[in-house]
Amino acid sequence: MTEILFYHLEQKPLEAVLPVLLEKTLERGWRAMVECANPTKLSALDEALWTFRPDSFLPHMVLSDQMEVDELAEMPVLIANSAENPNNAQIRFYVEGAVPEKADKYERVVFMFNGHDPDAVTRARQAWKALSEEHELTYWQQEPNGRWVKKA
Repeated sequence: MTEILFYHLEQKPLEAVLPVLLEKTLERGWRAMVECANPTKLSALDEALWTFRPDSFLPHMVLSDQMEVDELAEMPVLIANSAENPNNAQIRFYVEGAVPEKADKYERVVFMFNGHDPDAVTRARQAWKALSEEHELTYWQQEPNGRWVKKA
């Protein structure tokens, strides 16, 4: 069964939290797909992954039509605004308004939403309701000290 995690971002922005979770993903030996509903945010996410910490390197690419299939299949992290999975990722992150349609294709699905955006909170509630019918979900909220706490 797919493990589904909801991350309620209130203390730190997506650009600070996503790279840390992607590092943990790569430590597990998994490949990741990051789906971003807002195409104008792709370059900001790309930049965040390159620069989030001076002593780190997150191998990743923004998906484009000009890429070779072989190149995509080996890429540890892909960022896109489509539902494709060309790198056969084991984990998929849904960010910036992207909403999971089918979660059973992955070992883990992570839905990240901005707790200060009422529309994002509404989308998260709708996704929670839809996914809870077929999956076990966990809800994570960040405390002021930066620790993540499982709330549900």
